[in-house]
Amino acid sequence: MANALKDSLTQFVYGTGVLEWLGVFTGILCVWLAAKNNIWNWPIAIISVSIYIFIFFESKLYADMGLQFYFFAMNAYGWYFWSRQKNNPQKDRPITLITRKEILLSIIGIIVFTLIIGLFLHQNTDASFPFIDSFCTACSLIAQLFLARKVLQNWLIWIFVDIIYVSVYFAKGLYATGLMYALYIFIATVGYIDWKKIYREQNH
Repeated sequence: MANALKDSLTQFVYGTGVLEWLGVFTGILCVWLAAKNNIWNWPIAIISVSIYIFIFFESKLYADMGLQFYFFAMNAYGWYFWSRQKNNPQKDRPITLITRKEILLSIIGIIVFTLIIGLFLHQNTDASFPFIDSFCTACSLIAQLFLARKVLQNWLIWIFVDIIYVSVYFAKGLYATGLMYALYIFIATVGYIDWKKIYREQNH
């Protein structure tokens, strides 16, 4: 038992490449800086997603790789937007709840995206887990949109999709990345609890 645990820890430490460790470090750092409302989270996030473009390409997780390009664009926009608004603080946008229409459109969008991209990856590439990969990517796109619009339930989507991502990354041997996403589950849970409290306070 002790030897098996030692072997697992050794594989985790030495089996994780320097590039992945750098991606994990910058990924966690940018989330922490964003929580502190620090503008430097954006350039750090750009570095992190750039690293993961290469990591996911090597791991044949092509939908995840494509998602990083989306995040790259969003991070570049966020950096520009925060710079422009730095000396012009505005009142915080209120937190809202997801509507039935948004739920319906999200479900349709996720199903269509998963089938189209999943079939393409399955038939034309050597992608690992093409449909699971595409499904997680679709959910992440929706979650990111709801996060930008301050919809409370974005955190529930992140919790759901990050649980799947942890399993996928562990299966591909990306142990450090899997642990990072496990940490994201915790952050998303805290985010949901805090946002729910704020929502109740703002609607009293």
